Amino acid sequence: MFTTQRPRFRFSIRQRPRLSLSIQVVLGLVLGLGVGVCVGDKAAWLQGIGKAFMLLLQMTVLPYITLSLITGLGRLRYQDVKTLALKVGAVLMGSWVLAFATILLMPLAFPPWEDASFFSTSLVEPPVEMQWLTLFIPSNPFHALATNLVPAVVLFSIAVGGALIGLEEKHGLLQDLALLTQAMIRVTNGVSRLTPLGVFAIVASAVGTMSLEEMGRVQIYVIMYMTLALFLTFWVLPAVITSALPVTYRAVVGQTSDVLITAFATGSALIVLPLLVERSKALLRQSRLSTDDTEAAVEVIIPAFTSFPKIGTLLPMSFVLFAGWFAGSPVTAGHYPTFIGAGLLSFFGNINVAIPLLLDLLHIPADLFQLYLALSVVTGHFTTMLTTMNNLLLTLLGACAVGRLLTIHWGRVLRHAVLTVVLTTALIGGARVVFHSTFDNAYRKDTVMAGMQLLHHVGPVTVHRTPPLPTSPSDPQGSHLARIRAREALLVGYLSDGLPFTYFNAAGQLVGFNVEMAHLLARDLGVALEFVPMARGAQMAEQLETGYCDIVMAAVAVTPERAQPMAFSTSYMDQTLAFIVKDHRRQEFNSRDAVRRLKAPRIGVPDVPYYINKVREYLPQATLVVLPSIRVFFETYSDTLDAFVFSAEAGSAWTLLYPAYSVAIPQPDVLAIPLAYPMARGDPELVSFINTWIELKKKDKTISALYDYWILGKNAVPKQPRWSVIRNVLHWVD
Repeated sequence: MFTTQRPRFRFSIRQRPRLSLSIQVVLGLVLGLGVGVCVGDKAAWLQGIGKAFMLLLQMTVLPYITLSLITGLGRLRYQDVKTLALKVGAVLMGSWVLAFATILLMPLAFPPWEDASFFSTSLVEPPVEMQWLTLFIPSNPFHALATNLVPAVVLFSIAVGGALIGLEEKHGLLQDLALLTQAMIRVTNGVSRLTPLGVFAIVASAVGTMSLEEMGRVQIYVIMYMTLALFLTFWVLPAVITSALPVTYRAVVGQTSDVLITAFATGSALIVLPLLVERSKALLRQSRLSTDDTEAAVEVIIPAFTSFPKIGTLLPMSFVLFAGWFAGSPVTAGHYPTFIGAGLLSFFGNINVAIPLLLDLLHIPADLFQLYLALSVVTGHFTTMLTTMNNLLLTLLGACAVGRLLTIHWGRVLRHAVLTVVLTTALIGGARVVFHSTFDNAYRKDTVMAGMQLLHHVGPVTVHRTPPLPTSPSDPQGSHLARIRAREALLVGYLSDGLPFTYFNAAGQLVGFNVEMAHLLARDLGVALEFVPMARGAQMAEQLETGYCDIVMAAVAVTPERAQPMAFSTSYMDQTLAFIVKDHRRQEFNSRDAVRRLKAPRIGVPDVPYYINKVREYLPQATLVVLPSIRVFFETYSDTLDAFVFSAEAGSAWTLLYPAYSVAIPQPDVLAIPLAYPMARGDPELVSFINTWIELKKKDKTISALYDYWILGKNAVPKQPRWSVIRNVLHWVD
């Protein structure tokens, strides 16, 4: 009997090792860059996914801050708190000073570039008054949590954690809170698994929609951030350690190199804390500073001060200063106290909450936070490495201070200080020179106004550059409406330098807000359009009375003096009285108190009695100089006058041509003056028709659309599709 034995086959399936999260994030970054470059603005829809990821990141931040601070402080003893607060706290505050010095120095490397913008309604909005007590003192902690008032949440958590120190029956509560903290960490870790997707969406949408000019400016920040982070990590902080302890630079860097590399690769300063404790003890033993007190202090300092801001966690605040420069509204020195005070307490929490808070406080576009998230994929690794070195400094100096073994080597301090100043100057100065020579900072916004075209179809039109020969009206006794219909043409008076209401563009065409309105009026009347130049002052009323034109459609403000010889239509918009000043003097005219502190300013004013009287009442100490036009101020009197009083709406357009100037409105004194269309007196029929026509144009949003385009500058530059592979190389889309 034969037996057969089936052969046994063993299949060995070798499982591929899963990619680490850090590698997945890098892949998401690279893939996002590739998709953004390939599809361009077609990737804009991914911005929604990126925003959803951002909101998920912020979901557990404030609860985690509250729980971790309460449990961390609650476990300590009063003596521990006192010792750590006095000695380790002093070291910590010294690192804060170093951090803010670095942050405030960074903008010095940004290349100078001129910028100007159209009028913005934010100019006339009252400034948001900072409620410092509400920001820092949580009268209602739940409200502070709901509204993301991070400083108030931190203060509340510190108060509760400190109160638990003296309670004997706290252990059960601390265990429950610690368990809840672990739950928050698990939620955060779960969300962190989506980081590759979130990074991909944020980077793809940012790269796909960002202009090439904006990309060049972003590179400046990334380069400076990485350079300063490396400078602090490998020179400044080790120099501080070697100046206070008998340890060499080689020992500091050599003992921590693997920890720094691990922190940099993983992007997490928390996971290297156990390693950092061991390296700190090794350095203490190597320098013969190891005692029971110092080693015990090492065990306490690192976990107890994990939630406190370090140099590495504060350095991302520099993005706020960059965002101001990037958006054309740099943060001035007067806002530094707000920036530092609110920023320091905000960074007790999470960067993802602190950065939006600072952007909002300093009136910088909040949308730039998504740009920060995209850049932090790169800068975050340098942040983590710097934070790890800062933890080492805090641990070593704090432990030796607790053990009374801290000795300052003044010779080393002096040498390191001098060398640090020299290196910092060379670093900042060299970066500025390089950026200035490589960054394209040519000003081009002066071509925006010159390139603007009429939005609506232009009908038959004749534009006279010089006054035409007078003609006799066909029916001198008839109304203007009858004359317009009889001649089949509407005669409109204009002012040639009335930017942005009436002016000639680069193509020699008469354009502007009121030019557009005149075309619409002629179209609705069913007649041709004829523009004739007008004179200013009293001659305008004379030209209207003689029939030189039917109506003046220019930026003519209604004043008591003008209302006597001319009839005015209902107002079609308001303009805001403002000062036109040089950029560096804007703060001197931005508020009522600042303006009235000026001793004897010389102020230029238009030849309008109403304006002259208003300025004389507002600034009795000023010397007023009457000028025929704003152009004369820029071209002749700009160096001899402190400011020129003009419309904020029109003045903003002029600053596009003269970018060294800005519009300043003295808050809270916002004075609005109505604009209307002058007509000859004694013809109520035409006035009634124009009033009705203006109301119709308000109701059908025509005036609103023209205001957005000509005054606010929305879509003033036709948006061109971003360069992309599918459009410019493969030609798959138009």
